[in-house]
Amino acid sequence: MKTIKQLATGVLAATFAMAAPQMASAETLRLLTWGGYAPEDVISKFKAETGIDVEVTKSNNEDMISKLRATGGSGFDLAQPSQDRISGAQAEFDIYKAIDMSKIDSNLFIGSMLDATKSTTMYDGKSYGVPHIWGTSGLVLDTTKAASVKNYTDLCSADVAGKVSYRLKRPTLIGFAFSMGLDPFAAYDDTTKYQAIIDQVTAKLIDCKANVKTYWSGGDALMNLLRSGEVTAAMAWDTGGWKLNKELSNITFVAPKSGALGWIDTFALPRKTKAEGAAYKWINFVMQPKIASMVTNAAGNFTAAKGGDVDVDPELQKRFKASFSQADIDNIKWYPAVPAGLEVLEGKALDKINAAK
Repeated sequence: MKTIKQLATGVLAATFAMAAPQMASAETLRLLTWGGYAPEDVISKFKAETGIDVEVTKSNNEDMISKLRATGGSGFDLAQPSQDRISGAQAEFDIYKAIDMSKIDSNLFIGSMLDATKSTTMYDGKSYGVPHIWGTSGLVLDTTKAASVKNYTDLCSADVAGKVSYRLKRPTLIGFAFSMGLDPFAAYDDTTKYQAIIDQVTAKLIDCKANVKTYWSGGDALMNLLRSGEVTAAMAWDTGGWKLNKELSNITFVAPKSGALGWIDTFALPRKTKAEGAAYKWINFVMQPKIASMVTNAAGNFTAAKGGDVDVDPELQKRFKASFSQADIDNIKWYPAVPAGLEVLEGKALDKINAAK
């Protein structure tokens, strides 16, 4: 016969056993990502299905690298750097861990994008990223006042003097290089050639300073400048142009003649992730077509999910088609992996442009 103490012990054990699954599921996925990539309605659906909370920290490429470098790859369970910013950072700082492709439902992805991202994020024979959201940067124009702007270097023309804005960031260097008939990506593995290209672009951007109303750093500030008419021609992301087009039909995104710059933001595992299982669950969850459509409607960019446009806003699809002909899509310049140390050269060039009178 069991004693009261034994019975009590048994009841407690049973209680803990019953609570164990609930306790185990009450985990948190710490997500380091871009604005709009983890909408609240998607997070709610994910929690309802898995019991996992999602804690979102909004960031950008430079900040992600900085945060993970400072902690040796800890503090977050899943990050979303662009595909060209992974292998170089991994080589320099060892902040990520390789993706276990057996835990990824590859049938959810557009095959060509999955293959390309696995290749681009390769380091030491292992892939460190899978694709999530893609988009481009190019020109956002008031087509009634800046119709002559067809390429990045046209931002330096007299037609738009004092009405121009772009960021002092590496995409501006890259975009102007292509517009000048140069190929910076082909020079990535030759520092001397790349420096020569950057020097030419630096000189061009210094000459162009008189045309610039302001260098923008935040998308909201740029959109307000375009709304007010203070800026009529800018270098910016496609989503910004499409959002403004909803309000003002004369403003939209235009693919530059030399090619829009294409990026793919990925899923990557920080080296010291504490919720790896939750990270893989999130990846496979958000790549489902209907969930992917919810993300696109929130972020404004399309995903690498197969059939991921099933429930996308028809107006957004219409704006995309108006900005991109098939030739424009074929002419997108996709960012390759950035070799370690290359951004140091670019940083010096950007500082020189900023300091120039």
